[in-house]
Amino acid sequence: MLKNYLYRGIACALFAVAASQVVAVDDARQQLTADSLFSANEIKQPVSMGAFAFTDNTSAPKNQFQGRLVFTEDNHRSSIRVFRDDYNFSSRKEREITQLPAFDFEFVQSGQYLIPVQRGAIKNSHPHWEYILEPGRVWQEAGDKGYSRAAIPFSLQERNANCTHNGVMSFLFKTDGSISKLAYQVVSETCLYFKFDLWGLFEAKYMPSTVDDAWQVIANHQQEIANRLPVKSIAQLAVDYPVVNLKQFGGVDLIKPGDMTVFGFVIDGTNYVGGCETRYGSYPYCEVLDIPSYSLAKSIFAGMGLMYLEKKYPGTKALKIADYVPACKASGRWADVSFEQTLNMTTGNYQSAKDRIDEWSKEKDVQFFIPETHTEKIDYACNTMLRQSVPGTKWVYHTSDTYILGTAMNNFIKKKMNKHADSFSDIFIELWQPLQLSPVTATTVRSYDDFSQALTGFGLTLHHDDIARMAVAINDQQSYLNGLLDKPMLEAALQRNPADRGLPAANTGFRYKNGFWAYNAQPFLACKTATWLPFMTGYGGINVVMMPNDTVYYYFSDSGKFSWREAAKASNSIRAFCE
Repeated sequence: MLKNYLYRGIACALFAVAASQVVAVDDARQQLTADSLFSANEIKQPVSMGAFAFTDNTSAPKNQFQGRLVFTEDNHRSSIRVFRDDYNFSSRKEREITQLPAFDFEFVQSGQYLIPVQRGAIKNSHPHWEYILEPGRVWQEAGDKGYSRAAIPFSLQERNANCTHNGVMSFLFKTDGSISKLAYQVVSETCLYFKFDLWGLFEAKYMPSTVDDAWQVIANHQQEIANRLPVKSIAQLAVDYPVVNLKQFGGVDLIKPGDMTVFGFVIDGTNYVGGCETRYGSYPYCEVLDIPSYSLAKSIFAGMGLMYLEKKYPGTKALKIADYVPACKASGRWADVSFEQTLNMTTGNYQSAKDRIDEWSKEKDVQFFIPETHTEKIDYACNTMLRQSVPGTKWVYHTSDTYILGTAMNNFIKKKMNKHADSFSDIFIELWQPLQLSPVTATTVRSYDDFSQALTGFGLTLHHDDIARMAVAINDQQSYLNGLLDKPMLEAALQRNPADRGLPAANTGFRYKNGFWAYNAQPFLACKTATWLPFMTGYGGINVVMMPNDTVYYYFSDSGKFSWREAAKASNSIRAFCE
């Protein structure tokens, strides 16, 4: 069923992508003019995001870009305006927050697209930032003196974390390598604890050259576009389904528009998308807006990863942590804890049984989240908590438990496959490969050492189309996933087995099973019977809800608030699932 949605929607998807990138501005360009890009010394304030997008009168580019775009860390100046900084990053000189990492990357032009050769999060030596580069656009404007204008969407992702700050850079160029200064701004994010505007104007170099396998880069990008679900605006949902009240989507009564990154509702193969706003207008490249998974990874990586291993190697879920994680052996507290109990966060090992007391402690920040090496992280995860209950009987939320499980799965597949096997490459990538997700999903945050251990409980990056298609596949009982995953584990996670809903989590209205949350919507929707809705959630205000009427609602925000019940009510009004 999912494949039908993908292939029937290719033409529609291509049209929707092009349409979504048009941001109307005045015919006479007022910002980032050719004169300012060549002659100005600085940009005093961020500009409208429309200045980085197509105008209504653009035409095909007269110049061709293929080769390297380069600038160094010491040849530019940036300005910053901070709105929130819980960890005082901006005042700590060693973090170099206003200094972009050195930039030397190859790009290939295909018509009006400008495609980076390297995709996904890119490690470097910068103390805080890592780049994520996305396909941009190239076009011609009458006032650009024969130069072509380029815009490249990109993100700055926090090193060793998942906070993602979205920006665009733009410049003028000619085929011979002539280039203007480069203007950029970062004016939106999905990051609860660090919000800012960052902008600048500086010298850059275009070094024309033949890029190896440029044809493959172009072909891959064309396939990436074709793979996406058809997209409509969230406003169109009320036209297609008049019973819907649009105020039920986007958390409008609880989440400020400025805190909402992107949201969407998927029904019958169409992705109705809203959000993609910045502090300076709509983000002009919403289809490649980078969004962090945070703890969605506990579901789509850790949870489904263990289901995959259990299907492939029956009995994996019952294996003991101490047998596969050497750091967890000495204490004796992990000898009787299974892989599945660790996934379910019912290890019996904790300091406080109260919700999130352990998770949000300063001690955990200092000893687990901030350290960059596997040795430091696994030492905290294995040896800090005390045995306080029988494994499998008490739920306590620990991202560190998921890190232990990721380490255990990694060591397990090395024994089963070979010493080079890797939990991310050989489980996550293998599991999701049939969907042909965007290239940004092909990297993850890892420890910064020779272990290169995937964080597992967070650290993925997505586009909204990626999570929409993943959630549809998870929710589809005819999905290819059913042949790859252990059925009892999957059925329990998705609340299809009333006898195995998981333990109470956070409060009595929620359950947690195999990396997935569930909420009993019976009281809210006035259903006659228990109506458990499975969902995934992530730090700061991220939710993905899979409803039994084959619809999906998702949103990514950094409001610190979680609100999707009204969207579930709207979904029920379209196609009733509440009896």
